[in-house]
Amino acid sequence: MSGEPLVQVCGLHKRYGPVHAVRGLDFHLERGRVLGLLGANGAGKTSTLGMLAGVLAPSEGRVVIAGHDLRRSPLAAKARLGYLPETPPVFQDLTVDEYLHHCARLRGLTGRRLAAAVDAAKSRCGLADSGTRLLGNLSKGYRQRAGLAQAIVHAPDVVILDEPTAGLDPAQMRDLRQVIRALGREHAVILSTHVLPEAQTLCDRVQIMHEGRLALSAPMDALPGDDAGHRVRLRCSPGAGKVAALPMVDAAEEDVDGSLRVRVRGGEDGVVDFAAACAAAGWGLLELSPRRQSLEDLFISIACSDGAREPAA
Repeated sequence: MSGEPLVQVCGLHKRYGPVHAVRGLDFHLERGRVLGLLGANGAGKTSTLGMLAGVLAPSEGRVVIAGHDLRRSPLAAKARLGYLPETPPVFQDLTVDEYLHHCARLRGLTGRRLAAAVDAAKSRCGLADSGTRLLGNLSKGYRQRAGLAQAIVHAPDVVILDEPTAGLDPAQMRDLRQVIRALGREHAVILSTHVLPEAQTLCDRVQIMHEGRLALSAPMDALPGDDAGHRVRLRCSPGAGKVAALPMVDAAEEDVDGSLRVRVRGGEDGVVDFAAACAAAGWGLLELSPRRQSLEDLFISIACSDGAREPAA
């Protein structure tokens, strides 16, 4: 995406007395992108989201939302963002319509603009037929939809979502993910979740925090690999032992799905030699593809490490 980033974070720190919870975050986000902000409990994720949403003051650094510095011009910056905390800020004794009209008025909308904005938010979040229902009588999934509707009722440039699908059943999660995916095409969305397959499905980029720092920052389609080698499937597999005996193979082991995990020495030339050796042996090479770490593998390796790695580009 071209153009000025809608979110710019520069040298962001947060201290609580002697506890240094967030340590020098730097990143930006453009329109049409969904950023997954991940981290184990205590990694600094919640503090970061609070600072991005303008509900927590940073100890150092800057947050710029759609060109407005959140500290110097808080009203202008907050007018351009919407925030759904982990617990939706709904009033149990209001109907959906009353609640969304209230939220829209707080955002400065009046008259026809207010009515149109509420109708659009309800339609987008699957609440078109729920306007007269009390929020206290709705299921958790529909309260979550109402919370999301209040976050987008004023058509913000930036939408921040903290665990938006937590506690929902599979059908509710699917529906809400469709809404988030649609939002990601028009807004800049920051999504925090502990459901890693959700992040892998929805996000264009992932950032994993560890001990207050960004331990990983990478596009979802370019997550760093490891030394897991190649996935190999053979029509007539001789077993891992015979494959490991080939001169260009460092190690081979069987995987749970019947494929082989093979580490080949010699770079691309070694891979070409390995394929030729499989063909010469009559093993019937069906697949030879690099293995990449899954997002879960990366998350666990970072969350269980003693120190943060340097973020990837």
